[in-house]
Amino acid sequence: MTTADVRSLFQAKLNENPDHGFHPYDLERIKDEKYMKRVMKHNDNDPKLASDMLWDIFTWRKTVGANDINESNISADYISEGAFFPHGRDVDGCLLLIIKSKKHVKGVKDFEEIKKIIIYWFDRIEREENGNRVTLFFDLDGCGLNNMDMELTNYLIGLFKSYYPSFLNYIIIYQMPWVMSAAFKLIKSLLPAKGVEKMKFVNKDTLKEFVAPEQALVCWGGKDNYVFEFVPENRTQGNTPKKVTFAEQGDNHSPGEMLRINPSNLIVFKHDNEEITGQFTITNMDESAISFKIRTTSPEKFRVRPSSGTLTPNTSQTILIVVQSGFQVRNMVKDMFLVMSVQIPKTELTAKELTEIWQNSSGSKVDEYRLKCLFPTKELPKNGNTVDIKTQQKPDSVVSALNNLQSNYEVLHLQINKLKMYQMFTLILTIVVVILGVLIYQSSNGNDRYCERI
Repeated sequence: MTTADVRSLFQAKLNENPDHGFHPYDLERIKDEKYMKRVMKHNDNDPKLASDMLWDIFTWRKTVGANDINESNISADYISEGAFFPHGRDVDGCLLLIIKSKKHVKGVKDFEEIKKIIIYWFDRIEREENGNRVTLFFDLDGCGLNNMDMELTNYLIGLFKSYYPSFLNYIIIYQMPWVMSAAFKLIKSLLPAKGVEKMKFVNKDTLKEFVAPEQALVCWGGKDNYVFEFVPENRTQGNTPKKVTFAEQGDNHSPGEMLRINPSNLIVFKHDNEEITGQFTITNMDESAISFKIRTTSPEKFRVRPSSGTLTPNTSQTILIVVQSGFQVRNMVKDMFLVMSVQIPKTELTAKELTEIWQNSSGSKVDEYRLKCLFPTKELPKNGNTVDIKTQQKPDSVVSALNNLQSNYEVLHLQINKLKMYQMFTLILTIVVVILGVLIYQSSNGNDRYCERI
């Protein structure tokens, strides 16, 4: 089954319901091949389920007025305090939507306003990230039960399940207090099996498995000293979603793409004298000149030459990437590169003019291409001897030991809870025995005095 089948089913439903009242921007999504593939993937490639989901999405968006939510009609106080904001990326290159749970207390704020802010961020991220996945990051450091809002959590999960298809990468729960364990067990029960697999419980020591230190905030033990400050979206009114596709194989190019990238989705690194290097070539397939930028999840690890530039139609540029000395490639297996391109009127532009073009380009105007990395199995340490990376991976015995440690921890935690209950029972029993002893003693003394009087 293809996206054409979904379009056909959905169009038939539109014909049957001419007064649907769907927003024109939402109907444009049907023309977006990438969005349609997201809907198909979310519904396990079932065209009927995919068509029904589209209908439900558009109906919901009409009901809540999603396309009309913007900076002018959301609470400035709520959004500026930074309880919800996007920043940083996970190891897969997906944007983090951070929830500072300590800044949210259930029942204090207008929940309808909170929902509008969440829709605002979801829609904005979907535009700016071209529909690529986002990771929900619950920062629970320093939280108590008053910060646990199941209604809010259910709402967030419901958005991912029903209205933003194939949009969730991970749910990262950072520094969860033990008092919230029961609540998150309930959250797990609300998720489908695929959703449960995406939940990752981390602390300062294990966070690096999902968020590199360079992408993690200082308060998480990372190196990013970012402090949230709300910046309004630079969005040109009237823009409609544009078809965005990605090169998938070799030297191929699909209609509608600005660039052809070779190789298309993988940068193969190799030893070059005493350096580890990789390269790929980009070709401008558009009818106009383009400006390109290259970004990576870990900029401190790589030198990219060039990292930006311009190309006239049908011209190419080879991009050379060099691994910086001091970094070991075994720690880079999840690093990714992002190539972005935007149309420009001519190549003879000043740096200021180029900056303005990028700033005024919404997500629908920018093509994006993601490339993963393949590193050599041996790296070059400072002593000149190659080291087989495979031998440095965690053996199965270590993984098994870690699993056993986790199991033992859970058993110990259960035993501690039982011990606390036993101690409480013992304390109550002791108090009862003492009280009874006092009563018996007083009663005995009373009888003795009575006998003496007789």
